Amino acid sequence: MLTTLKPFGSVSVESKMNNKAGSFFWNLRQFSTLVSTSRTMRLCCLGLCKPKIVHSNWNILNNFHNRMQSTDIIRYLFQDAFIFKSDVGFQTKGISTLTALRIERLLYAKRLFFDSKQSLVPVDKSDDELKKVNLNHEVSNEDVLTKETKPNRISSRKLSEECNSLSDVLDAFSKAPTFPSSNYFTAMWTIAKRLSDDQKRFEKRLMFSHPAFNQLCEHMMREAKIMQYKYLLFSLHAIVKLGIPQNTILVQTLLRVTQERINECDEICLSVLSTVLEAMEPCKNVHVLRTGFRILVDQQVWKIEDVFTLQVVMKCIGKDAPIALKRKLEMKALRELDRFSVLNSQHMFEVLAAMNHRSLILLDECSKVVLDNIHGCPLRIMINILQSCKDLQYHNLDLFKGLADYVAATFDIWKFRKVLFILILFENLGFRPVGLMDLFMKRIVEDPESLNMKNILSILHTYSSLNHVYKCQNKEQFVEVMASALTGYLHTISSENLLDAVYSFCLMNYFPLAPFNQLLQKDIINDMKNAYKLHTLDTCLKLDDTVYLRDIALSLPQLPRELPSSHTNAKVAEVLSSLLGGEGHFSKDVHLPHNYHIDFEIRMDTNRNQVLPLSDVDTTSATDIQRVAVLCVSRSAYCLGSSHPRGFLAMKMRHLNAMGFHVILVNNWEMDKLEMEDAVTFLKTKIYSVEALPVAAVNVQSTQ
Repeated sequence: MLTTLKPFGSVSVESKMNNKAGSFFWNLRQFSTLVSTSRTMRLCCLGLCKPKIVHSNWNILNNFHNRMQSTDIIRYLFQDAFIFKSDVGFQTKGISTLTALRIERLLYAKRLFFDSKQSLVPVDKSDDELKKVNLNHEVSNEDVLTKETKPNRISSRKLSEECNSLSDVLDAFSKAPTFPSSNYFTAMWTIAKRLSDDQKRFEKRLMFSHPAFNQLCEHMMREAKIMQYKYLLFSLHAIVKLGIPQNTILVQTLLRVTQERINECDEICLSVLSTVLEAMEPCKNVHVLRTGFRILVDQQVWKIEDVFTLQVVMKCIGKDAPIALKRKLEMKALRELDRFSVLNSQHMFEVLAAMNHRSLILLDECSKVVLDNIHGCPLRIMINILQSCKDLQYHNLDLFKGLADYVAATFDIWKFRKVLFILILFENLGFRPVGLMDLFMKRIVEDPESLNMKNILSILHTYSSLNHVYKCQNKEQFVEVMASALTGYLHTISSENLLDAVYSFCLMNYFPLAPFNQLLQKDIINDMKNAYKLHTLDTCLKLDDTVYLRDIALSLPQLPRELPSSHTNAKVAEVLSSLLGGEGHFSKDVHLPHNYHIDFEIRMDTNRNQVLPLSDVDTTSATDIQRVAVLCVSRSAYCLGSSHPRGFLAMKMRHLNAMGFHVILVNNWEMDKLEMEDAVTFLKTKIYSVEALPVAAVNVQSTQ
């Protein structure tokens, strides 16, 4: 806002004096009107103003008017324009105010100066003298403002050290606000991180109700466009972490300003902005900011020098980022591979999982570093590595064995729940750490008091899924301890959790009476939603060694049939046709009772020396026939890196044996690699008994 007052004329000396006096009083009235109708502010740091109710009246102007009529100061008259600016302050006895006016340009014909005594300087001084007076006045006036109104600047670190609560920080702000306001938010977040969850919730309630909180937010919005960009990002991160709702004007304003000033981003700001975006929930402004962030990263990726900053940026870039940008970041990481610290290598798994980019070169190299520095590796790091491997479908057997062997070697220092968590992650990966699982079974048998309902369910699922109790020395003791522990929670366990526990026992071929009896009550069975597990339970009751439970009949809905793998099965069918002398010697896609499916069925004599044509089966006694089930199995049906079948496959083989089948497993991935001749030889050794192999070889040659 610009206010110009009437200029003086130049006639006679007497007329000139009269005109000056009249013009002065006119200007004085304009000044009175201007100040009374404008917004009176209290002086804050860096020219930031805050509304204040001025209790003083305008008698000071009348007193000033009376004094100006004395002949001693008549000579101090206004000439030309009189302009107020927001960085000019007037100190008058009894009142200290500042009128904050915005101006686009300043129009000065001649300058009006105040000396250090607040008297008007005569306009007849020379230019050099005027410059000296002006300089002296500016320095002295700034000193007065600095000493009387400008508080000392305080850092966020000092604030967080001196204050013990969020309210203490707001109290410090209300007493003497300093620039930038981001220091206060950063200090509050630093303090909040030291508090417990309950204390944090209590302090946040006090923060929102504090009278200075809204004022701090207003200051933050005003300063957003003028503070350093890194402080803007620090404050935005602290505000989000403090739980200030994201849909507020404060947060959305800071987001918009961050977008507008994103070109000011340097390497440090890239790191902070990445952290901010990770902490924020999706919305339009966040989406726009993330898009700009990706464009900026694409432009500056080769300029990033710090490896940690590179990893933070990669983690924030998002799973839906363009593949070209992901590959560019991967190439940058490969260039910096020699500079990776142990922590960088450990962190890279989580980074690649966050951006959903499976870089085998990076993963393999980082795995070597992790294994070389496995001793002292924190649990949190191991958990992140294993979870990231699952997300990326990265199966490094050496890495998993190394982690499992380290935990087993230091087993005594690990708490029960930590080892269990590691085992759960291994189960998710399909990896069976034999030594570690044996040690854990031993601890359970020795200390069953450490079990609670949640642990029981997790342990049963892990051991049954990996089929670890199969032929284990401690199997009987282990399952008995687990069944006894589960029985103690039958009065509190939910129906679904009870079904999960019983299903795990079914996979392990163990049937504790108390849990089964409670589960098989009609009112509980009717509430069950998982039809697949109920069918499994029904099958186990009929086929396994459960004499005391076989009379129970369950009415269950029909399950959909399994779909065979057409590609692999076509090759196996061709091999069987070549080996056995045509398709008349085997059946394809056979569906059995209890919702079981087998890919191929072959009828042989009891010694498995000869394959019987399907046309002769009806005339042959059932006691002279050996039914052979050929199952085409995927890699996921086995534990990782072994031929040990997982829980469901082991149960299916057990049930097929109970139905009179000899089971042959054909691995899909191995069959796909074999040529026809090698595939025929492979199946021949699987189908025929050892004694019958020479005869079978002659039969194969005769059919070719």
